[in-house]
Amino acid sequence: MKILTCPLNGPRPVSEFFYWGEVRPMPNPAAASDDEWADYVFNRNGAPGVKREWWCHTPSNTWFIAERDTEKDVVLKTYFYTGEE
Repeated sequence: MKILTCPLNGPRPVSEFFYWGEVRPMPNPAAASDDEWADYVFNRNGAPGVKREWWCHTPSNTWFIAERDTEKDVVLKTYFYTGEE
């Protein structure tokens, strides 16, 4: 069984979590071109490597960031989003 560590609830089975995607900066809505919005909405970096991803522990509705090596499928660390990353 795979285990993921929630920063609030500790180690839990991965079946208790929901993956929401890679953390990416959103373009400025007032200044972004149509091409920039299309790139943000439709394109993702699929190359293997270390990614910062949104995850949610569904029983407690706790959202956090997981740094995960997608090539090795190993979680390096988990932490709460502070808005300063």
